[in-house]
Amino acid sequence: VQDCIQKTLTEWSAKIGHDQNQETLEVLECSVAQAMEKINPEERDELKVSAKLFIVGSNSSSIRDAVDLACSALGVAQLDSVIIVPPPVEDGTNLSLEYLQPYWKELESLVQNKKIVAIGTSDLDKTLLEQLYLWAQVKPSSNQVNLASCCVMPPDLTAFAKECDIQLLTHNDPKELLCEASFQEVLQKSIQNMKANKWIPLWLLRYSVIVKSRGIIKSKGYIIQAKRNAS
Repeated sequence: VQDCIQKTLTEWSAKIGHDQNQETLEVLECSVAQAMEKINPEERDELKVSAKLFIVGSNSSSIRDAVDLACSALGVAQLDSVIIVPPPVEDGTNLSLEYLQPYWKELESLVQNKKIVAIGTSDLDKTLLEQLYLWAQVKPSSNQVNLASCCVMPPDLTAFAKECDIQLLTHNDPKELLCEASFQEVLQKSIQNMKANKWIPLWLLRYSVIVKSRGIIKSKGYIIQAKRNAS
């Protein structure tokens, strides 16, 4: 992820030159046009557009921004599936339904507005997945399980997922894909005079576009949003 961000920022910085006063701009859109391919509307039905959204800040409203930006960047009206990873809980605190609820409500709103077809979770045990399933209006369609935490799927989780038609998937993402310090380090390396310590990452979305009939990945990439502190 850091390599992708650094390469994009380095190319973007070289392209705009040093004559642009970045400090005066409210929004900086750092992208490399040739690296992002919009989906041909005629091919849309043949493709599945999936995303995994890592919330770095604690603001659940970031979810709508992430989905809107992903749809715009890829040239689609909706995403077929989104898996949510809420920000890490504080040390000594267990992940709870109350913690998940504001993020899930935001996802449900996007499903109801037809911006997302299906929504899923990551690293929930059987107890928490059941609590979410019973509470949610829009039920989770999938739950990712980290391969590092279990070589074999827990039997109680497998049984519950089968009973409720929830797809169990595996992943090997670290608990924290991009922390604030790592992001600022990349900024410092990529762009001169950027005052990297003022920038805070809000969310990171990883997308993939898969050809349904062949099961191959047509394209994949990352979209990230960060904010600059005024102080």
